[in-house]
Amino acid sequence: MKTLTLVLGCLLLLAGCGQRPAQHAGVRLALNWFPEAEHGGFYAAQVHGYYQQQGVQVEILAGGPDAPVIQRVATGAVEFGVSNADDVLNARAQQAPVKALLAPYQINPRCIMVHAGTGITQIDQLRDLTMGLSQRPAFSHYLRKKFPLTGVQIVPYPGNVTQFLMDPRFAQQAYVFSEPFIARKQGADPRVLMVSDIGFNPYASVLIATEETIGQRPEMVAAVVRACAAGWEHYLRDPGATDQHIHALNPEMDLDILAYGAQQSKPLILAAGQPLGHMTLERWQALLQQMMEAELIEAGKVKAEDAFTTRFLP
Repeated sequence: MKTLTLVLGCLLLLAGCGQRPAQHAGVRLALNWFPEAEHGGFYAAQVHGYYQQQGVQVEILAGGPDAPVIQRVATGAVEFGVSNADDVLNARAQQAPVKALLAPYQINPRCIMVHAGTGITQIDQLRDLTMGLSQRPAFSHYLRKKFPLTGVQIVPYPGNVTQFLMDPRFAQQAYVFSEPFIARKQGADPRVLMVSDIGFNPYASVLIATEETIGQRPEMVAAVVRACAAGWEHYLRDPGATDQHIHALNPEMDLDILAYGAQQSKPLILAAGQPLGHMTLERWQALLQQMMEAELIEAGKVKAEDAFTTRFLP
């Protein structure tokens, strides 16, 4: 009887072990900016235990201005990063073997913020003002290539809304759920001009890894992708606890702006009518063509199909 009990106990133990996810070594995920709503799903996966459920421990590393995410991923300093699709193509043009795994934002949140008093309602109307633009992102090069920007003096992106608040003829790049909200809260009347409206629409907040990591540790990569997808679904449904966590990490992000960011993210993430994180070859090819037209990438340098994979998407 004791022998039978022991055998049954071992069988139950083995059955229980079979239901547990494979345990993976801890990995690091580098963000492209300070913790904000645009990273909500990645933090939600941490706050609500989705990484742990998939058997992986993920350390999320905050970024900042010009955070070298691609370099850190490409050199193996971190296993995963968050970037945008245009940065992935640029990286591959420079022989960095990174791939996109999951694309939360189907519509890029990038915009140009102008004062409503300028009367400007479309990007092609930008003229006779000062505009804060970063030199690095592809969208700024695309704008200058596509539109005359008559009388527009381009200055470095300030990283805040101070100059915008002081100068009614100042415009600047922004994320639709961040700087416009802050400017409005400070008494300004900003108008948002979405860059995606002119057809330049890279996937945003993209999860990336190297080809080597994908090839050598596919089960771990699949676990992280599944956890991140679950995190984004949770964040869109109930961002409260995650917003509290982000606010604790980045006190400059008040809870009201984080709640606004989560709300504004929904239509940008769910726009395609596809499963969360979905990517298509057509979108990558269109973006690559635009970047070649803007003379950011030489023809033949990059194959769009090599820049991403959908094999791990749930």
